[in-house]
Amino acid sequence: MNDCIFCKIIKNESPSHKVWENENFLAFLTLGSLNCGHTLLIPKKHIDYIFDLEEPLYTGIFLTAKQLSKPLKKAMAAKRIGVIIEGFTVPHVHIHLVPLHNEDEIDPQRVKKMTDMELAETAEKISKKIKSGDESIL
Repeated sequence: MNDCIFCKIIKNESPSHKVWENENFLAFLTLGSLNCGHTLLIPKKHIDYIFDLEEPLYTGIFLTAKQLSKPLKKAMAAKRIGVIIEGFTVPHVHIHLVPLHNEDEIDPQRVKKMTDMELAETAEKISKKIKSGDESIL
């Protein structure tokens, strides 16, 4: 889709702070973060609604989210990784992976804009944990 910001990120037409990718999926930091390390996981194929994903992409995105949660949790010293799937802000399937330290942190009123430097530093920290080989990523 021509005006989809996520499709532009996939094609490197718009900047992003990528933390991981393979042939089917891309994970990058969101500009509006609930907490530092707030990551979006998207399929590289443009599909608007998560329940329209066909197999094996449907299963693959959830397995990938699970595998990314481990190094993300370690990199951000989080107690848990929260998952949000709402699909209204960008019409492209995306799963929010949110590092959580307390139970009340998933609140849209808490979103704050991260600076480019904060995003770059955080992306590097997460990417290093992923590449360290501690956890297997698809």
